[in-house]
Amino acid sequence: MAARNTARKRAFQILFEADQRGADVLTVLADWVRHARSDTRQPPVSEYTMELVEGYEKHASRIDELISQYAVGWTLDRMPVVDRNILRLGTYELVWVDGTPDAVVLDEAVQLAKEFSTDESPAFINGLLGRFKELKPSLRRAE
Repeated sequence: MAARNTARKRAFQILFEADQRGADVLTVLADWVRHARSDTRQPPVSEYTMELVEGYEKHASRIDELISQYAVGWTLDRMPVVDRNILRLGTYELVWVDGTPDAVVLDEAVQLAKEFSTDESPAFINGLLGRFKELKPSLRRAE
């Protein structure tokens, strides 16, 4: 499971970088893969990291729509960049990835928030993803 934890962290970092740079997430992913291949000091980008980033990209507009709709009192652009991207990754994995238990997705997202964000962020992320967990069957509508 440590490999998946690392894959999630890298996927989050790629989403974060793309958001900060205003770049396409698949372009940033390709940059990470290219860099890892050309510099042996850089860890490789795992298959699961690529699956998470590519899956997020495929559903990005629906994911942002859901976060905007359910994040009471927060607009997407006002949300801390770290939180926004943890939520994007967690929402994708929770709603569209069937192989990962919901509790693992929530726990991993909370851990990322504890490591990279504010003291209030873990509770905020847990609450919003918990709501998505409850609504999961109805959230996968066609895009």
